[in-house]
Amino acid sequence: MHLLRPVLLLTAVLLPTWVQAFGFDDVAARARQLAESGYQKPKVALPPTLSSLDYDQYRSIRFDTRKALWRDSNLPFEVQFLHPGFNYGRAVGINLITSDGVRPVSFDPDLFDYGPNNIDREAVRNAQPALGFSGFRVHFPVNNAAYKDEVLVFQGASYFRALGAGQRYGLSARGVALDTGEMSGEEFPEFVEFWIARPSADDRHLVIYALMDSPRLTGAYRFELHPDTRTRMAVRAEIYVREEGGKLGLAPLTSMYLFGENQNAPHPDYRPEVHDSDGLSVQTDQEWLWRPLVNPQRLQVTSFAAKQLKGFGLMQRDRAFHQYEDLEARYDLRPSAWVAPRGDWGPGRVELVLIPTPDETNDNVVAYWVPDNPPKRGEPLRVRYDLSWQKKGETLPPLAHVVQTRRGHGWVKKQDDTLRYHIDFEGDALKDLPAETPLRADVWAGDGGTVVEQQLYRNDVTGGWRLSLKIRNNEPSTPLELRATLRHGDATVSETWAYLVLPTESGRWFDPG
Repeated sequence: MHLLRPVLLLTAVLLPTWVQAFGFDDVAARARQLAESGYQKPKVALPPTLSSLDYDQYRSIRFDTRKALWRDSNLPFEVQFLHPGFNYGRAVGINLITSDGVRPVSFDPDLFDYGPNNIDREAVRNAQPALGFSGFRVHFPVNNAAYKDEVLVFQGASYFRALGAGQRYGLSARGVALDTGEMSGEEFPEFVEFWIARPSADDRHLVIYALMDSPRLTGAYRFELHPDTRTRMAVRAEIYVREEGGKLGLAPLTSMYLFGENQNAPHPDYRPEVHDSDGLSVQTDQEWLWRPLVNPQRLQVTSFAAKQLKGFGLMQRDRAFHQYEDLEARYDLRPSAWVAPRGDWGPGRVELVLIPTPDETNDNVVAYWVPDNPPKRGEPLRVRYDLSWQKKGETLPPLAHVVQTRRGHGWVKKQDDTLRYHIDFEGDALKDLPAETPLRADVWAGDGGTVVEQQLYRNDVTGGWRLSLKIRNNEPSTPLELRATLRHGDATVSETWAYLVLPTESGRWFDPG
């Protein structure tokens, strides 16, 4: 869908001259002022004709692409706006920054095609309080010069998603996460207002500012979008807390994992795997780690501490169509997302939250950075990072990396209480090594775990190496942490495979992945 034409969207009255140099500092000043005052809960009053829409009815509301912002301006970007309704009742302010100043973009139901919905257009137009947009989409010719593809969308709380060339929407990012995975419940800060800077005809990037608000914090954001094969967003944020305490997660990523090569489907399914991401990758100043995802039977929260974070991401390493066999969802085209801090974020931890889900309609995976020194009231937390949406040329360690984790025994005469894992490593560090190379695997099992057997041998099909482990958990009611790294002499030649095996609700041993 394309966005409104400027003549339809913008008012003619200019704001005072100080806004003509509008930038990040102006948004940060508003965030600081908001934090010094009490939180004002927004009033959401959608007319019944919109609040009663179900998912499919809401999706049938289409923006009139002929009215896209900058459609007739010979600019590389276009913007389309999103209608309120269904779960999107909160209106967000949207403004356009030009050389003439800052102008608001006004909501108008004539910008939309309501399709088969029986919606009273005049009731929408005259709603009180007046309606606004629920978000917006950005379009850019990332796949070919003849068509402007959708490359970025902001809608709902502080959620946004982006795409690079040849990708399909999958995981999402957020501004921040608050108390994710905590029993006290999660708070969802919201982007309440946006400012979009008009690009020049030669620009290949777009600048967007956003103001965040919630009961416990406010924030100012600057997003610099660079659409490409790997679309990159340079993010700058300044966060102010109204109330100290709680768990603040920076640069959160949200994804879905239902089942995969390391976990059977919860019901008969023709597809071998169903997930938007299959693992968490973490780079610290000490090592690279890979945590395969699982769909647990109960909430699972784990973390990886680091004195200095180099990067983390929820990755989709399985890229072959036959690994999914889903012609509609095309999970093989879902992007990975990689967060690379700019500057030193100080000590902290990457936290991974896995939530049980019965189907693929729910996002049940969250990863974010938790600083050891959260902001105090009146003291802003300033962070910068690059967020890239990847398919081709994904971020991988310079070492060998894990390409699959499989579980289960082959044929055995007698069942026992052990668990069997098969981990395949590939990469330039391994492919030229002869089969007789004296590689070894350093394997570690946490408290209560015993490594009964381990075998490491070359995979003649892929040129990589396979590590097979037989593990016994001596305390079956307690989760068991496993780690394994490949070494050649004194040199580490692979990332660290880090796996957590969990018990079931009943306490009987169950391997969910």
